[in-house]
Formats: sequence, structure tokens, C-alpha cells
Amino acid sequence: MPTSIIGTGQSAYTRHPSPGLDTAQVLAQAVTAALADAGLAPSDVDGLALSSFTLGPDHAIDFAWRMGLKLGWLMQDTNGGASAGGMLQHAVRAIEAGDANVIVLVAGDRMDQGAFARLVARYNRATEDHLAPLPMAGPNALFAMLTQRQMASLGLERRDYGRIAVAQRGWAAQNPGAVYGTALTLEDYLSAPLVADPLGRYDCVPPVTGGDAVVVAADRSGKARARVLSVRASYNADQQDGDGLSTGLRTIAPASWAESGVDPSDVGLACVYDDYPAMVVAQLADLGLLPETGAGRFIAEKIATRALAVNTSGGQLSAGQAGAAGGMHGLVEAARQLMGRAGERQVDARHAVVSGYGMVLYRFGACATTTVLEAAA
Repeated sequence: MPTSIIGTGQSAYTRHPSPGLDTAQVLAQAVTAALADAGLAPSDVDGLALSSFTLGPDHAIDFAWRMGLKLGWLMQDTNGGASAGGMLQHAVRAIEAGDANVIVLVAGDRMDQGAFARLVARYNRATEDHLAPLPMAGPNALFAMLTQRQMASLGLERRDYGRIAVAQRGWAAQNPGAVYGTALTLEDYLSAPLVADPLGRYDCVPPVTGGDAVVVAADRSGKARARVLSVRASYNADQQDGDGLSTGLRTIAPASWAESGVDPSDVGLACVYDDYPAMVVAQLADLGLLPETGAGRFIAEKIATRALAVNTSGGQLSAGQAGAAGGMHGLVEAARQLMGRAGERQVDARHAVVSGYGMVLYRFGACATTTVLEAAA
């Protein structure tokens, strides 16, 4: 049974949430918007998947009760940037099995400075016991070392990563929901203060308050939708023993392309998890979109020129990383593009690939997901 995304929704992204706003409200706003986009009511929903770092002490069932949802299928995912793909994988299987007909996937957080500090200090046991005691905040230093290694391996320079950040800021200027839409030049990027050499201010994803949601259902003819051709996940692919230059996507990409019947050369849009520009490069390479040689030339000729549309919302680097919703951000954008609802930034693409990446353990992300979508009407 073909399954599709038939509606998308977001709550407002902001660096400064209002004092009365809580995580449940952020998630509810995204769900309400997604259902309205799909032309459905809460009574039509019989499945829910939720991901959030800050919903506690409530859980997915508590949120469903507050929303008035009566469900036959429910899950809660805690895998950060890989949550969207993981939830979509389970939702597709649930619909195929007849366990649910209409499933809402939602992810988001109320993320102010205090919430972010608590998150990075107690992200998991590895962080709490071994990383938090070090004189650094969050994973910037880890990904600075990874970026140095990638630069040496692929012959890249800071300006190559700068072209990615500048290109995404250009897309963000066409996205009214992006937190940062003002122009960014390569000179601005290169002259910005260093955070952890070689990472500067514009290499590090900004945490924001916000939420994202999609509505997943069996195919409905005559309605614009993004059909799910394949969705795969990889967990602990390298057991934290790898060099970080490749992700779990490398192990699942061949099967994902084979199942979808789509070749990487057919893809007109890539929405990859972009906590750092180096991870954009790594995931594009693992997906087979970036050649094994000439990475810098590919960035200059394909990404900077928009010959390949990458992270057309501005990505997390410019739109903002909405807590656990970071993994959902790219899925929402890809679906909107394929349904022709991206406004000024609309691209002409029939196929899109979305990747998720998250849950830094001792060194790098332990989870990765890939989804291939097709425009259908």
C-alpha cells in the first residue's frame, strides 16, 4: 500500500520564546497546522509519533490526551536528528499493516538558553560522565576535529564550507519562517569569530524554539502529496570506532536507492541534516550525490549555484535547529517542495532525498536515516 505525506505544519521558530510558551503548546501548534494543511481534523487521526527533549514530565500519551486524540497506534522517539526518519519508518509499516490510517509525526521543543545548557550537559551518560566535565560547551569541539580531518582527507578549505553556509542563507532569505534571513557573504563567513578552530560562528547550528509535523496516510488520488518510496535507518553502524568521515547512511543508502527505484542522479532536492557544514558534505557523499574526488569543485559548481538544491529552507544553519525537531525540519521542507507549497523558494524537483543524523555519543552521531520521496498528485 503506497504511503504518502499529505500535510505539513510548523510552529514559529524563535530564539526568544515568550515566557508563557511551553513545549506542549509548540508541538500542538505544529500538529494543528499540519492537519489544516491536509484538510483533516483531530478526529481523523488514529496514530501519533512524537519526539521531544523537553516535553517531560509528560510523554507522547499525555500529549495525545491534551490534543483530544483517540489512537490505535502510538510511539515516542528520542533519537534527536534521526527521529523523523525513524518515526516515518514505523508509521509507514503501521499503515501497511493496517494498524492505523492517518498518523501525525511531530517533533519540537521550547529551547531557551537554560534548556539548551541542561540538554548538552546531560544529553546521555557518555556526555554527562566524560564530555560535560571538559571545558567546552556542547559538541562544537568534537565536530571541529572532524572538520579538520575532513579538510585533510578531501582537500577542502574553510571557504568551501563557507559556500555551503552562504548558499543556505540565500535559501533562508526566501523562507519567511527562517530565524536568520539576512544576507551572508563569503567574506562575512570567513571573518566571523572562531568557535573551535576551524569552526566559526556560521558553522554552528543555532538552537531555537519550534516544532514541525507531517501527516502520513495511505495514498489519496487527486491530492498533492509526497509519496514515500523508501525509508531506512542505521543505528550504531561504526560502534563509535570510525573516523567520522562517513555516517551510517553509507550502510543503508544502496538499499534505500534500490527500494525506491530512484538513482542519485535523479534527485532534484536534498535535505540533509546540517548541524555543521562538514556533515552536509559527509552525508551528500554517503548518499552518492557528492563525487569521491573534487568535493570543493562540486560545492562551488553545484551547491553554491543551486544546480543541486540543498536544504532549500535555509537548513538548520539559517532556519534554526528546533530541538529534537531538527530531524523533522528537512522532511517538512522536502514534502512542501514536492507538493508545490514552498512559495518563493519553490524548485522543480520530482524526487527528493532526506537524511537524518543524530545522537552524539563519545565522538559522533550514532543514528542515521534516509528517506526518498516522489512528487505525486
